[in-house]
Amino acid sequence: MRIGVIFPQTEIGADPLGVRDYAQAAEALGYDHLLAYDHVLGANPARRPGWKPPYTHKDQFHEIFVLFGYLAGMTKKIELVTGIVILPQRQTVLVAKQAAAVDILSRGRLRLGIGIGWNDVEYEALGENFHNRGRRSEEQIEVLRTLWTRELVTFAGKRHRITEAGLNPLPVQKPIPIWFGGSAEPVIRRIARLGDGWMPLFPPDEKGRALIEKMQSYAREAGRDPGSIGIEGRVAIADRSPDDWVKDVSAWKSLGATHLSLNTMKAGLSSPSAHIDAIRRFKEAITE
Repeated sequence: MRIGVIFPQTEIGADPLGVRDYAQAAEALGYDHLLAYDHVLGANPARRPGWKPPYTHKDQFHEIFVLFGYLAGMTKKIELVTGIVILPQRQTVLVAKQAAAVDILSRGRLRLGIGIGWNDVEYEALGENFHNRGRRSEEQIEVLRTLWTRELVTFAGKRHRITEAGLNPLPVQKPIPIWFGGSAEPVIRRIARLGDGWMPLFPPDEKGRALIEKMQSYAREAGRDPGSIGIEGRVAIADRSPDDWVKDVSAWKSLGATHLSLNTMKAGLSSPSAHIDAIRRFKEAITE
């Protein structure tokens, strides 16, 4: 099981040296990947009565492709993972170009986790339809993979039209791996048919096991080998002891997880150095 860290972007601050130091520390400690979240805008809940979003305009998010372009030059081997980029609120061809650029600059270290998001405010501001985002994402995936693997593309779909055009340069990975976030029924079926992997947010318990088995059953129905679809769990240090961390890692292994990411946010840490110390302590705890 490959173990990585979740970039603590709501708490890391805006100092580029802090961002650099955290990524380089994670790599030096032997973590396999660095996963970052995606939000373009935060909204003011005070102007939206009854709305209780997980993030607001007060939460900081570095733009994910710019961040990874920066970290591609600051690191050597750690995998860069979007977890997740909100695909339907972005222009598909531009995402293909940005992802290809990161993959090239990192020498093939990008893994693209995608999802459909929850924040209609971002969709409104970016000029995209919030209500058909799931359906649109399937054609987006086809467009991405086609652009990443062909010099010239002609594509005529329901929402995309490309006529004898292509990306240059193409990415190192042809295609870049696409993983999915989310656990709604349509998403699970989409993962089974189209995904290289799954990034679920449920805990590693029996309900989680049942959902994984459901996805794997759908994969078999689609003629795919369920073992070819990766699974990435998450472990949070907030309100958890080192013994709990070890148990969580073991539980994800028992569910067949191929990857695991450590979340140090919401644990009262106030600086990049504090987050670096936390990922160091976690690494020590699970390797004893």
